[in-house]
Parts: sequence; structure tokens; C-alpha cells
Amino acid sequence: MHHASDILFTLFVVFVAAQIGSEIAQRLRLPGVVGEIAAGCAIGPSLLGWITPEQIATGTPLDVLAEIGVILLLFAVGLETRLEDLKKVGKVAFVVGVVGVLVPFGMGSVWAHGNGFDWDRSLFVAAAFVATSAGITARVLQELNALQRIESKVILGAAVIDDILAMLLLGVVVSLQGGGSVDALHLLVVLAGAIGFIAVIGWGGARVMRWNSAWLDKPLGPHSPLMIVLALCLGLAWLSTRFGLAAIIGAFLAGMIASETRQQHTLEKQTQPLLALLTPFFFVVTGSKVDLHELAGADALWMLAVVTAIAIVSKLVGGWLGSLTLGTRSATIIGFGMVPRGEVGIVVATLGLAAGVFDNRIYAIIVAMSLLTAMVTPPVLAWLLRRAPQGEQSSA
Repeated sequence: MHHASDILFTLFVVFVAAQIGSEIAQRLRLPGVVGEIAAGCAIGPSLLGWITPEQIATGTPLDVLAEIGVILLLFAVGLETRLEDLKKVGKVAFVVGVVGVLVPFGMGSVWAHGNGFDWDRSLFVAAAFVATSAGITARVLQELNALQRIESKVILGAAVIDDILAMLLLGVVVSLQGGGSVDALHLLVVLAGAIGFIAVIGWGGARVMRWNSAWLDKPLGPHSPLMIVLALCLGLAWLSTRFGLAAIIGAFLAGMIASETRQQHTLEKQTQPLLALLTPFFFVVTGSKVDLHELAGADALWMLAVVTAIAIVSKLVGGWLGSLTLGTRSATIIGFGMVPRGEVGIVVATLGLAAGVFDNRIYAIIVAMSLLTAMVTPPVLAWLLRRAPQGEQSSA
């Protein structure tokens, strides 16, 4: 009973901190997600210590809630993203995804090698620069009611491509750490499986649901359609991990499938309370995972500044170059939308630390870079979207 009481108190602290942080951020004319991440830094082990490293470790109740929160967030984003809309930006999104991976990976590996890492380890460090955190950008776009803009659709489409390539690169660099050769055939099979999963589930599922969604109306319960699509969300989130993809990709595809139903708007309204309850846990936990003590020295802070600058510029350049056909203003919005690393960079950093690729300081710098890009992007993206004319949202 005492253990359950401790868990409930921790959840209470995290949730209240998220609300206070969000309120302060919005009063400062910043997106609420910035305040939630900052709240996580404040109450985490590095500052107040109200939540401990053990409480945010993988598999703990807080970690599970955070994972469910980001899964539901991407599901809700998928609900507002129809397949036909993604088709309109498919070519641009593909180019943004590819160029937005190659540029950060190249710049990151050169920086790491210049700081004394051999090339094998440099490639592992560079992998932390690659994958965009769709959850953070999606939350900003949702808060600004900008999910229907052409730029938003490109960002979300590119994030899917980004995730596939990031997982492939991670597979390559992990293989290199053991001194063995890269199994090209195995990597091709993994890549083909990931692409096939997205094509079959996303395209096929959306078409099937568009043809016949009347079966969702057959159960008598008022929330039965929501329960069915949430089951689909959790099922596809799990299935996507079996194909080497992030769980949020499956959740996004589930939402996109559900967007083809006649109950789309009802489902959007019914998911709002779930999002309000669960997504703050993800952003607070993300903020709490940085160890600020490792960044106390001038050398560490300088290295963090350089790494963060490389991370921002490389993604901005990659996204900007890949979407120039939409115009420079839209390309700038897309470039900044691809900047946040968030939990993806943290995952790579954790793997690198466990594999002995780098020490605690480099780990702290990579984690801090991931969080800084997550905190810098929302206000800049919000400012750019508010300045951009609404007329641009329907042009491709």
C-alpha cells in the first residue's frame, strides 16, 4: 500500500508541475510544451530531486505513462491527417526526410571525429543527431491549430521517412561497434519490412476504412468507436516495434486510418481529455532525464553549445533544402519543424552509454542537446507559423 501511495504522489507532483509550467509558458506567449519540459528539468534529479532516476527508469509506472502519452498524442495527430492530404506532399516529404537525415549525420560524424572519436564511434554519436522527435513538433502544431497547413503535413510525412532511415542507420552503427561487418542483406530486409509495414497498414488500412466504416456504429455503447480505435492504436504501436520502428509510427498510422471514418470529429473530441491527462507525463519525463551536474564546467557548456548549434543548423538546412519547392517561408517552417530530437536522441545516447561508446559527460551533452532542440523549436516554430499567411496552407 505504501508503494502504491508513493507512486500516486509522484504522479501528482509530475502532473501539477506540468500544469504550472504550461501556464507560465503560455503567459510568456510560449507553447505550453516548453513549460512542461522546463518543469521536468526543475523537478528532476538534477535540481529539486522531487523525482528520482529510479522513478523514470525504463518500465517504471512513470515511464509507461509517458510512453502512452506520446502514443496517444501521435494517434490524435493522425486523426487530423488524411491519406489524401499526405499524398499531395508525398514527394516533398520524402526529399525532406532523406536530406534531413544525411546532412545531420554527416555533420555529426565529422564533429565527433574531430573531437577524438574513431570513425566507428563517431558514426554512433552522429546517429543521435539524425531522428526528429515527431511528438514535440506535433504538440506545437496541435496547440496552434496548424495541423491542416501544408507545412505540417510535410513535417509529419517526413518524420515517418526520417524514422525509417534513423533506425536503419542505428542498425549499421550498432553492428560496427562490435568490430564485425555490417550484414547488408539483413539491413535490406529490415528496411523492406519497415516500408512494407507503413505501406500496407497506412495505405491499405485507410482505404479499407474509407470503404466501410459502418461497422464502428454497430456496438451500442456511446464510446464503443473510441474504444475500438484505441485498441487499434495500441495494437499498431506494438506491431510497429516488431518491425524495428518507433511505437509512435504505428500510433500515427492508426489515427490516420481512423480519420477516414464518419466519426472522425467525434473521435477527435473524445480523445481530448485523454491527451490532457497523459501527454504532460511524456514531456515532464523527457525534461527530467538530463543530468545538469555533468554540464557544470565551461568546457562542457562550450561543447554543448557547439553540438546544439550543429543539431539545429543541420536539420534546418536539410529540411529547408528538401522543401524549397514550396517557397522559402514554408521551407523555413518545415526546417524548424524537423529540428527537435527529444526522446529519439535520448534513446541513442542511452544505447551509446550502455555500449561504452562514450562517457557520462558526452552522454549528458547529447541528452541536453536533445532537450535544448526540443525547447528552442516550439517558440520559433510558433512565431513563424503566426507570421505566415493562412493562404499558404493549401498550396503545394
